[in-house]
This record gives sequence, C-alpha cells and structure tokens, in this order.
Amino acid sequence: MMAELSFPHTYVDVLPEVRAFLSSELKLYIGGRWVAPVRGETLPTHDPSSGQLLANVPAGSAEDIDLAVRAARRAFDSGDWHVRRTASERSRLIWRLADLMEERGGILAQLDSLDNGRPVSVTQTVDVPSSADHFRYYAGWVTKTEGATIPVSASGMFNYTLREPVGVCGLIVPWNYPLLMAAWKIAPALAAGNCIILKPAEQTPLSALYLARLFEEAGFPPGVFNVVTGFGETAGAALVEHPGVDKIGFTGSAGVARTIVRSSAATLKRVSLELGGKAPNIIFADADLEQAITGATWAAFGNNGQSCTAGARLYIQRSVFDRVLEGVADETQKIRVGKGMEQAQSQLGPVISDTQLQTISGYIADGYAAGGSTIIGGRRMGGDLAAGYFLEPTIFVNVRDDMKIMREEIFGPVVCALPFDEPDEILARANDTPSGLAAGFWTRDLSTAHRLAARLQAGTIWINTWGNTDAASPFGGYKQSGYGREMGKEAMDLYTQVKSVWIRYE
Repeated sequence: MMAELSFPHTYVDVLPEVRAFLSSELKLYIGGRWVAPVRGETLPTHDPSSGQLLANVPAGSAEDIDLAVRAARRAFDSGDWHVRRTASERSRLIWRLADLMEERGGILAQLDSLDNGRPVSVTQTVDVPSSADHFRYYAGWVTKTEGATIPVSASGMFNYTLREPVGVCGLIVPWNYPLLMAAWKIAPALAAGNCIILKPAEQTPLSALYLARLFEEAGFPPGVFNVVTGFGETAGAALVEHPGVDKIGFTGSAGVARTIVRSSAATLKRVSLELGGKAPNIIFADADLEQAITGATWAAFGNNGQSCTAGARLYIQRSVFDRVLEGVADETQKIRVGKGMEQAQSQLGPVISDTQLQTISGYIADGYAAGGSTIIGGRRMGGDLAAGYFLEPTIFVNVRDDMKIMREEIFGPVVCALPFDEPDEILARANDTPSGLAAGFWTRDLSTAHRLAARLQAGTIWINTWGNTDAASPFGGYKQSGYGREMGKEAMDLYTQVKSVWIRYE
C-alpha cells in the first residue's frame, strides 16, 4: 500500500476515489476474487506528464495466467453465463456495466489521463462515453445472435445452424487508448457469451483494474471477466501459449503480432490482430483547403501521433503544397501541449514513456541524417514540462518515399509532407507500404472520391474527414495491419463459431 500521492498544484482536483484507488494495495482479479500475484512481484506505473510514480501493480506470471484461465474455463463450462442466463438477462447486465462506467466516468477518465498522459478533458468527453457506447451497442447484439435453417438438397433431412461462443478469450490491449481499446474487445466477446482474461499494457493497467471493480458491482458471475496485469513477455506470452485459451485478440505492433502467431500455432487457437499502420493523407488542389489543413494537422498529431491510424504520410498536390504546408505549420504552432491533468486543458499530452520518447527521437535523428529537414518541432520540450516525456509536434520536409521515417510507424508526433502531381501517381505511392489500416484524402470531386476509395489498399478510408469510428462500423486492416474486424456486426464473427445440426425426419 502506498502513501497518499501529492500531485502538482496545476492539476485539476484529483478525485478522492482516484487517490484512494492509487493508495490501495492493487491486486489481480481472478474468478471473482481480488488476489495477490503468486510470485508477489509488482511493476511500477508512472504519470508520463511528470514521471511521478502512481502505483505499483501486480506483475502477473504464468502461474497467475493459469489461475485466470482455469477460472474462466470453469465459468464457461458451467454455462452460468451463456447457457443458464437468457439473452435478455445478459444484455441487461452488459447495459448495467455501461451505466456504471458513465456513473464513475470521472474516475475512469482521471485514471487514464494520469496513466497515459492523454488530456483529461478528452478522456472525460470522448474515451469514457465511447467505451460505454460500445458496451451498449453489443448489449443489443446479445438478443440478435442467431443461426439459420438451411434448405439442404438431401431428402428427408432437416439442417440448421447454431452460432455459439468460442469459449475462453485472452484479450491483449495497448497503452494508447487504454479503456477504449479494452472496450472494443471486451464488449463483443461478452455479447457472444465468452469468458475473458484481459491483459492490459504494462504501461497503463489502472483503468482495467478499476473496470474489474465495475464488473463485480454489476453482478457478473465469477470467472466471466478476469484481469491479469503484467509484462507482455511473461503474462502476455503465457496467455497466448496456454492450451486452455480458445482465442486471442490483440492490438499492438506487427512485431509482437508475429510472435503471437508463432506462439499460438502449437494449440491452433483463433487469433485476430489489429496492428499498426503508416496512413497516407492526400490533399488535392480542389479540396476545401481550410478544412483540409485543420484535418491534416489533427490526423497527424491527434493523441500525439500515438495512434495506429495517424496520418503520418502527408501528400499535398504540388500547386497548393506551399500554401497547405504553411497552414499546417500555423495550426501546429497553436496546439496547446501540456500535462494530461492540467487545469489549462491541454490539447496534447506527453508520449507514453521515456523509452518511447527515445525511440521517436531516434527516428527524428535518422530523418535528419537521411537528408530531411524540419519546419517545426523536433526537440524535447523543457521548462515546466522537462520532467515529463514531451516532444514538440514535428513536421518533416525534403523527404523521400523510401526513407525510414516514411516507411516505418513512428508512433509519435511526427509527420512527413511531400508533394505530388497526378492522381494515378499518388495512388501508387500511397499504396506502396506493407501496412494498410487506414487512408484518407480531401477533394470536392465526387468521381475522384469514389475512384480512390475503391483503389486505396486500407481497411478504413476517410474522405474530407479523419479518425471517425463508431461501434456499429467495422474497423481493421489490409496487408500487414492485421486480420479480423473489430466493431460492427463483423466483430461478433470473431467471438463466435458456427455449428451445423442435421436431423433425419423420414
């Protein structure tokens, strides 16, 4: 148990419930009980805005994962969640969870802001409501998941299908949107009738542990939802390799995904992957340039570029290149960068950790070495922000498509701007990437819009907008940006399996 924390006087008032949570002895949530990790090990989690230690959380091991998997398996095999409870009862319970998330929204918002650095004004008004909306959307799917009767050709035979839950699901979520990314996976998995082990990122475990309290308060049966915090190399790897896990859902880097796929091969478990990208953002000369300038700025720097859909490759038609670039630079200079919990309501917070800061700085140095130059940014921020992991939003020019900073995902506030001449030319350049999570462009030409939307190789296309998602709309990648779709009815396919039943009636 930690002593009560002292926060900077410039922070918004930290809620008493948040202070009490951080000062308490945090434990794993397994089988409806709060338990200490088997090995008794912990890991620290810090406020990236200040570097301050927030809490020590359990560092779960393979033994803890085994306990969680066994608890989830008992819950699933008992049928208490997906068999004995009616679809309506399960739907109401998921809806109740969403209500509790909104009632305690201030707590969840502050925990994510402290743990991740994302501005609390954003976690409060965007992340928490969107997470609750995901649970409500999938609460509706509980009563609408059904099989079919098949008019088979065999004489005297009746055939129908059942759509059933997969079983025990291991869900591994990233640190860039801690609560929201968890909701994207938990909600459809629950709605389908599965039992879950959630492994949050080691950098941002706090909202996941608090969410477990809400599951408990809502009245979910023991073992339906379990949380094991810990490192990816230990807890995450054990979850992937465990023979009692039927499915893994993962959001993160392509490198880790390859390890997961290899590790899951021994048990041939189902795997769905939502991975990174290097999204092209294309501005045509006929676009509403004022709208495109604002959109391109936030496509690049929203959430500090720590988004798998960041518009990090900015292509601008040559005839308006200088005008648009100047506009994006002006908009970037107006961005208020500050601590996530700052009273002044920052628009951008820090990057997640010193490790990530050094990684991004390495890409910037590499860009300079390869001949690129910056018109704004490129340096670590000092002054009142010196103790945190703050980097100036950075715009590179004089870059080429084959440079490292153009081809690899940086996951930080860095965008590269390049000119182009013709639509066919830019289509080939935009598609020349191993990833394909998202792409977007700005034009008033309806023919251009439909032609490019059909030919860009990405799972989501934004036209005259950027970053929109909705619980009802599928989201996922082409190429090396993963497989499977989150959100929408398509997500229910990830967490269900189809059984075919034959009956002779003659």
